[in-house]
Amino acid sequence: MISLETLSSLLSIGETELIEELILVLLASPQLALFFEKFPRMKNVLLRDLPRWKAEILENLKATPAPEALAKEFAHFQHYQTISTHDFARQLPALMTELELLQSPFAEQARGLVSHTDQQLSPAQHTLFLQRWRLNLTLQTLTLNQEVLEQEREKLLAELQQRMAISGQLAPVLADDDEAAAGRLWDMSSSRLQHGDYKLIVQYGDFLNQQPELRKLAEQLGRSREAKSVPSQDAPLEAFRQLVREPDNVPEEVSGLHQSDDVLRLLPPELATLGISELEIEFYRRLVEKRLLTYRLQGDAWHEKVTQRPVTHQQHEDQPRGPFIVCVDTSGSMGGFNERCAKAFCLALLKIALADKRRCYIMLFAHDVVGYELTADDGIAEAIRFLSQRFRGGTDLAACLDAVLKRMEGTLWQEADAVVISDFIAQRLPDALIKNVKLRQQQQQQRFHAVAMSAHGKPGILRIFDHIWRFDTGLKSRLLRRWRR
Repeated sequence: MISLETLSSLLSIGETELIEELILVLLASPQLALFFEKFPRMKNVLLRDLPRWKAEILENLKATPAPEALAKEFAHFQHYQTISTHDFARQLPALMTELELLQSPFAEQARGLVSHTDQQLSPAQHTLFLQRWRLNLTLQTLTLNQEVLEQEREKLLAELQQRMAISGQLAPVLADDDEAAAGRLWDMSSSRLQHGDYKLIVQYGDFLNQQPELRKLAEQLGRSREAKSVPSQDAPLEAFRQLVREPDNVPEEVSGLHQSDDVLRLLPPELATLGISELEIEFYRRLVEKRLLTYRLQGDAWHEKVTQRPVTHQQHEDQPRGPFIVCVDTSGSMGGFNERCAKAFCLALLKIALADKRRCYIMLFAHDVVGYELTADDGIAEAIRFLSQRFRGGTDLAACLDAVLKRMEGTLWQEADAVVISDFIAQRLPDALIKNVKLRQQQQQQRFHAVAMSAHGKPGILRIFDHIWRFDTGLKSRLLRRWRR
């Protein structure tokens, strides 16, 4: 079975141009125009997906089989192209019968062409018949291509509408005006979600906005090494070379041949075909498809431009940037306001991870340890599952830290920041575990952060952490924070 893509290639139909036209029409749709106006950062991210869309559409065209009747008609066309005029005239009645059986759109036109022939078919009439037949096959194939591309457009538009709905709702919570975060959020929005699912993230985002101290705490914790280009004062100048496009001395010159529809720069052989009546239709077909051979003119060139700039030096902070492993205490004492603060704090860390291209892995610990990777391809769905959890259980901090240490053994997590969010009202940690944590801090330079949500946390447990970030959720502290605002 011949595919639609193969048939298009044999008939010299440019499928790439058809796909380009489909993408342009899609990008010009009112829904996308309004979305780009509201979220301009998303435009570059969406345009980054264009090559993938084109490749997928082309693959679908390759996989789409041509209708059986059209495939048989094209096979007959290939056969009758190879025979002589005498044999063609002899087999013409059988061909007319076959076109009728296939219910070809060309059958009626073929009858008209045959009725105007004399008793003896001339070579010119033979050529004209084949040209008109080819045009009809091209038109049928183009129509099928347009139908398939229209289906692809509707499918792609539906996918885009869903992703725009998700990313548009979550951009103020997780991306703001950061293009890197917007890009990762767009990639994660490919998950199949219902409209009400991601409202939970919006709700916790609104709660986080009501707790600026909590958001500021997350920003302080998320700071890490970042390269900064700082020009030195009184620094010597250095040559900076770059290629720039500038007009050449010759305003226009021939730089080769290419295919186009520029009739002013046609090659003489192309003009000659226009004067032959049998080839006139072929000339106009190639003109429409922009496949006429023409001169290529060029009037500018690349030149190297040398400028002077001060010598710059890279300054680095000490701590490397790595993924987040966030351990959240889901015991009963962490319920209520503590639970809302813990989940909102995780969203704040996720926002930092998206902006800094870091990974963010959440581990819930009570009696068991459950993990969610919020920066995976299905990260939005994972975040919704995490936010839907209820905090009711015991506190097994030792099991959680043991799971963190095992995860940090992997090469992708060796520079991770481990963050434990808890009230730290728990049992004393085993000595072997404390020793392993301190060993990691000294040898691997891995960092362990504690976010204490109670003033009654046990000092013996908190002592093993590199940094202790306090956010007391007691009633007195909450009233003081509100009063200071």
